[in-house]
Amino acid sequence: MIEVKHAIKSFDGNTVLKDVSTVFETGKTNLIIGQSGSGKTVLMKSVVGIHRIDSGEIVYDGRDITQMKRTELNLLRREIGMLFQGSALFDSMSVLENVKFPLDMFSDMSEEEKIERAKFCLERVELSHAINLAPSEISGGMQKRAAIARAIVLNPKYLFCDEPNSGLDPKTSLLIDQLIQDITHEFNITTIVNTHDMNSVMEIGENIAFICKGEKAWQGTKDDIFDTGCEPLEDFIFASNLFKQVKKAHHIFKDEKKK
Repeated sequence: MIEVKHAIKSFDGNTVLKDVSTVFETGKTNLIIGQSGSGKTVLMKSVVGIHRIDSGEIVYDGRDITQMKRTELNLLRREIGMLFQGSALFDSMSVLENVKFPLDMFSDMSEEEKIERAKFCLERVELSHAINLAPSEISGGMQKRAAIARAIVLNPKYLFCDEPNSGLDPKTSLLIDQLIQDITHEFNITTIVNTHDMNSVMEIGENIAFICKGEKAWQGTKDDIFDTGCEPLEDFIFASNLFKQVKKAHHIFKDEKKK
């Protein structure tokens, strides 16, 4: 579990996070959503430790990172997996070498053990057939799966995903969402996903924090999202006609169940 307590963060006198408090739960897909410029990316980077907040606490299972020295932060980061927006695979390495790279950097495993672990992770994301290929030889969806394998190769307790569906078609996005959720449940990871993809919200939003103008305006699940009473969230979620129809169908279904 990661707890954010009264986080405030400013840049050049502009307050971007305004007393934000929220909890990201273990074993669940925790989503941060909000419009561009809302502060959601700053919140995620603050939780990771890229930004130092001006005041407040960010607590990883009882450990406040705002009080940690650099050496302590570096040790904590070995417990963190990162899935970057553009996959960030190394073109000069094979898929297997990419996945093995964190083990080369941070583990004392033998070469045989590192290869075995990397192959296990690639098998988990159904990429065993692509281990010797270069990133340029596989599709965008396969690159994202390889990046997920790399993110979990060190068996992290915490997984951060920055816009994991960016640049992917809807079908592939659904597969990536399901994979992230499956891995979260399987390995009991505290997973935080920064996204603006409403399909992801409706598919895997087990714990959703909506950030609006630097404040946490709402928190709940995908099932709660149709009846939030939060006008900025409803404007954001139901901006498209498709989701307006989904909301309408949801209320019709609820009314039918009551009869």
